[in-house]
Amino acid sequence: MSTVRRALDALYFAAGVLAALCLIVILALIVIQMLARWPFTAPVFFPITEAIPGIPEYAGYAMATASFLAFANALNKGSHIRVSLLLNALGPRARWVMEIWCFVIATAVGWYVCYYIYRMLGFAIQFNDVSQGQDATPLWIAQTPMMVGAVILAIALTDNLLNLIFTGKHRIVRDVADGHSE
Repeated sequence: MSTVRRALDALYFAAGVLAALCLIVILALIVIQMLARWPFTAPVFFPITEAIPGIPEYAGYAMATASFLAFANALNKGSHIRVSLLLNALGPRARWVMEIWCFVIATAVGWYVCYYIYRMLGFAIQFNDVSQGQDATPLWIAQTPMMVGAVILAIALTDNLLNLIFTGKHRIVRDVADGHSE
């Protein structure tokens, strides 16, 4: 079981690292776009923006990729918003039941989102759908990383649910502001 645990933790961490790299890509794309508009740097950077049409669209694709890839890592780091006011007021048994209920709902929604992103991706491939921006990129290229991130989040939610059922504790690291120490 420790091999599976290490593999899952590595998957969540790798997704978080890739999300951070996407943020760096967004920064670079925005800076290139800005520099291409300034008169004293335009001779250097304007040819780049002309050669790569749709830089703002690529920044948007990177933002969607960063968001979806970061979800699982953020979940386990306690960065998602959890309203724990009610959970903190409950006793241990009621708290456990309520957390299982929450994870069952979240896991079901996570896998439901994966299914519909998969369908959306299939339609994009089937109909050769392209973006409406200057880049005319096939949408399946932009949607695939989103699908990967959604699947990793659904795996993380399932992982936390199973951990909670079998060990009595989820794997979310509590934030100091949460007000409950375990």
